[in-house]
Amino acid sequence: MSKEKNDLSQRFLFEKTDIRGQIVSLEKSFQQVLLQQNLPRVLLPILGEFIAAVSLLSETLKFEGTLTLQVRGDGQVPLVVAEATNEGNVRGILKIHHDLLSGDGMPADDLFDASHLKSLVGQGVLTLTIDPAKGERYQGIVPLDGNTLADCLSHYFQQSEQLPTKLWLFADEHHAAGLMLQSLPPQLIKDEEQRQELWSTAVQLAATVRQEELFELEHDTLLYRLFHELQCRIFPARDIQFKCSCTRARSENAIASLGREEAFTLLKEEGKIAIDCQFCGKHYAFKSADLQRLFGDEGKLH
Repeated sequence: MSKEKNDLSQRFLFEKTDIRGQIVSLEKSFQQVLLQQNLPRVLLPILGEFIAAVSLLSETLKFEGTLTLQVRGDGQVPLVVAEATNEGNVRGILKIHHDLLSGDGMPADDLFDASHLKSLVGQGVLTLTIDPAKGERYQGIVPLDGNTLADCLSHYFQQSEQLPTKLWLFADEHHAAGLMLQSLPPQLIKDEEQRQELWSTAVQLAATVRQEELFELEHDTLLYRLFHELQCRIFPARDIQFKCSCTRARSENAIASLGREEAFTLLKEEGKIAIDCQFCGKHYAFKSADLQRLFGDEGKLH
């Protein structure tokens, strides 16, 4: 059994409660992210979980801009980055430690312990960044204190001053998917004991979800199967697609940050300055005329 359409994110809520949720299922968009990578199969689910997570989180935050999850560490996988915009555009990368790379050969799957997130990234920092088109940038540090990305994020929201939030993330080499519940401030139900009981029930029901259900079932079918006793109301779905936000202007900014002297020295050594986007593989080349326009003629080295 397969869905008529994947790459959808959909909001839902439970009638007469202060609990909302989000469900996402990705296939084509995730595959397009993977097309830009050259990774062992065992690592694909890790990147998939990051893509699913940003897809979920960006849908529940009401902002115009970008939400980014990034982990940097000293382990076999020193970097994972996933981004999602308010328009439903996603992109992501995963980097393998250079010591594991030799020529064009792909590291063997059995070199990696993918059972825990921390076993891959080692000692590191997981950050959640919200970069709105207007307003101040926000960055939160997410402790790597769980076995999975979902555990880390759920614990982060539980400990922070934000709304209690629980995530379930799944991915294989073809699909990525996720489910999220969030407890809203008291509106419909004021009694704290009743609120806790409803939240506990919703979390217990959501925890029964299986990977194959998220990959194969239509959202409305799965949500009814999980939550029919809570009167689940489902809102229209929105599309998720792979789309990179790189531009030539951003590459120019990167060159400008080098400064005139260093940029023109590099140009003289290489004949041009080449920048390749790690997310989509797009190639940007800058020659002498480009740098003169960027810095002005006074920056030219003779």
